[in-house]
Amino acid sequence: MERITINNKAEYYKISSFIFLYFFTWSASIGLLAIWLGQKANLSGTVIGTVFAINGIFSVILKPIYGYILDKIGMSKYLLYFVVLMSALMAPFFIYVYQPLLISNTLVGIIVGAIYLSFAWYAGVAACESYTDRYSRLNGMEFGQIRMWGSLGWAVASSFSGLLFNLSPAYNFIMGSVASLIMLVVLLSLKVNVHSAHASDVLTKEKIVPADVYALLRNRKFWAFCLYVAGVAWMMFIAEQQFSRYFVTFFTDIHQGNAVFGYLGTVQSGMEFVMYMVIPLFVNFIGAKRGLLIVGLVVGARLIISGLCESHLLISVLKPLYGLEICLLLVSVFKYIAEHFDKRVNATMYLLGYQAMLYVGNVVVSSPAGILYDRIGFENTYIIMGCIALSFTFISLFTLSACQSKWRQHGALDVARDNAVR
Repeated sequence: MERITINNKAEYYKISSFIFLYFFTWSASIGLLAIWLGQKANLSGTVIGTVFAINGIFSVILKPIYGYILDKIGMSKYLLYFVVLMSALMAPFFIYVYQPLLISNTLVGIIVGAIYLSFAWYAGVAACESYTDRYSRLNGMEFGQIRMWGSLGWAVASSFSGLLFNLSPAYNFIMGSVASLIMLVVLLSLKVNVHSAHASDVLTKEKIVPADVYALLRNRKFWAFCLYVAGVAWMMFIAEQQFSRYFVTFFTDIHQGNAVFGYLGTVQSGMEFVMYMVIPLFVNFIGAKRGLLIVGLVVGARLIISGLCESHLLISVLKPLYGLEICLLLVSVFKYIAEHFDKRVNATMYLLGYQAMLYVGNVVVSSPAGILYDRIGFENTYIIMGCIALSFTFISLFTLSACQSKWRQHGALDVARDNAVR
């Protein structure tokens, strides 16, 4: 990261505070969604899988729209204002709308919940991260060293969210709504300098048009990237959806399991916070492609070992590794997109090619995964997922495009493979 000057240091603190508060609210509520659906809404594993699948459908629809809007409005904050206002409605929605509907009319509850969660969180987080990436490059900062404050926000909330959940989930939702209002104040104070020294590298006078999206969909690099997401990122995130339910089975007291899971969420987010300080430098050194491949190896190994382990101590050690995976994945994704795709479609590429593709996985895999959890158990399902992740990592070695790196002997093999698949 370039040295932050006096002029933009205040803006660094503001955008970092915004990300901190956004992930704080998410951790306080959505981080325990699977447990809440099972214990408070009394849904089975199969139905919970369906909930995430329906959530995915609405997210897949909304994320490309969010991305197109971001590319269209540039550095305007209107979309972020909408996302923050939706998140502020968290407490009344969960307490007075979502839970009663899931109990009285499950299908209607699932659909209404999917619409709200997509507006505020599943698509909202993608919009916030994409805007932050653009804002960081505009001001000569590293995205990862802003995004790390989101991990800290998650960690702070996770440190007591499990205990608070045991008292009443309503406390978590109320806390999230209050934090959202504070987040709105921070966003209002954030200044955007579209005439910075880096503006020409980030912004373009030619705004996105539908033809640009069509051209993106015809780009071979787009589909090669989507293949990686489908094989690696799908397994990583879908396995995490109901991991909390698997985790608590290692404890005789379910309440103890909930509390320990919350503590480990803090450790995981703390790991993310530390790694975001160094991962951008690491990815700059090895290149974004190698960063993506390393993620695939770690995901595959963690899932297979999770399925084989029998100790609550080992599963507790494995859980925080998700923090390393998400950090390395996100930094590599943004750097890969910035290097290989036109800046006019930067946000669209992220929300369509990465974020929307993630939730295509929710639609396609979440429900079958829920069925497998109920029929063959979490252990065997995770082993299958780990093997899939490793297989697609190997395929992506040849299909992803070569990336710049500071590794002195990096070029020959990747460039040869890249030319071979063009």
